[in-house]
Amino acid sequence: MPFLGKDWRSPGWSWKKTDVGWKRIIFYGHELEDNNKEIDLKALCSDNKENVFVGEVCELASAKRKKDLYNNNTKSQFVFTDKWIYVQKGSTKERHGYCTLGEALNRLDFSSAIQDLSRFNYVAKLFQLIARSQLRNLSGAAQKNYFNILEKIVRKVLDDHYNPRLVKDLLQDLSSTLHSLAIHVGRCVLVGNVNIWLCRLKTIHEWKQQLNNLHIPKQICNGVSFNELPLHTQNDILCKLSDACDIINLGQATPTLQSLSESSILWKKLCHFHFSDKQFCKNLVLSKSDHVDWKLMYFTLRKHYPMREQYGDTLHFCKHCSILFWQDRHLTLLLKDCGHPCTAIDPDSCLMPISPQHFIELFQF
Repeated sequence: MPFLGKDWRSPGWSWKKTDVGWKRIIFYGHELEDNNKEIDLKALCSDNKENVFVGEVCELASAKRKKDLYNNNTKSQFVFTDKWIYVQKGSTKERHGYCTLGEALNRLDFSSAIQDLSRFNYVAKLFQLIARSQLRNLSGAAQKNYFNILEKIVRKVLDDHYNPRLVKDLLQDLSSTLHSLAIHVGRCVLVGNVNIWLCRLKTIHEWKQQLNNLHIPKQICNGVSFNELPLHTQNDILCKLSDACDIINLGQATPTLQSLSESSILWKKLCHFHFSDKQFCKNLVLSKSDHVDWKLMYFTLRKHYPMREQYGDTLHFCKHCSILFWQDRHLTLLLKDCGHPCTAIDPDSCLMPISPQHFIELFQF
């Protein structure tokens, strides 16, 4: 099929071959055609008495009616499974407009990303940053999609018991932001009916209660337990943790782990992992014996500097193509696929991992 599209740099349209020729495919969801087979094109055109639709104009009206009907019957505003999007920051001769944060949130496949444990923490942290400062900048469709994906995140935590503390912090920040916008700033900054936001606040409160009542059952293991491991093995496991809260909580399990969690060497490694030597010199904390208190230094540095973020998998940005995409590690290793239609001679040299904060800044104009 020849390349067809509104822009010569765009990925083009999707087409399928029929008995009467090629037909363009319009994606509004996998269940769109099945749910709306009874919709007749002529009936849709004749419903509007004030305007007469002919040809392609009538087809556009039909597509809009189908989309509205699909949105009313489903939770998701749009169903996109795009692995990459073009980030447009200004108008050019070939392309007009720009890509917004809401459009990126709608088009990138975050619903599938949260099912991957290597991407779950990344998506949850991104949603937390959006809840803190970018919620009112989202369109109505993006806000609807945001809460739909958030529901899936909460459901995954309740089912798999994976990282409930991160999601609790996310819901707390979201609840505080909505309360501040609705009470102190004013309801005019929120898109949609006020009753919808009251229902969302109620839903968030129910999610928080479910997570607070979450009970993780004790796993039955017939092999060697954690306490039966040698002390140096337990200490090596503690050194692999990058979150101070995890170390403190693990130290409350047994007296042995309590002693290991207070090790000065452990907290020294944690400080060097998150902060630089230059930051140490400005905030040096000494104990009574003139030795460095590394645990106290860690919490002191955390108040002044951002900690290093570590994720199993992140979004990537191609500086050559201006494309934001999920990179499939398996395809990259097996097929040498860079994850998007890159035209660079050396695609790997153009790739840049995007942190959640960088993702927010990417759409600030």
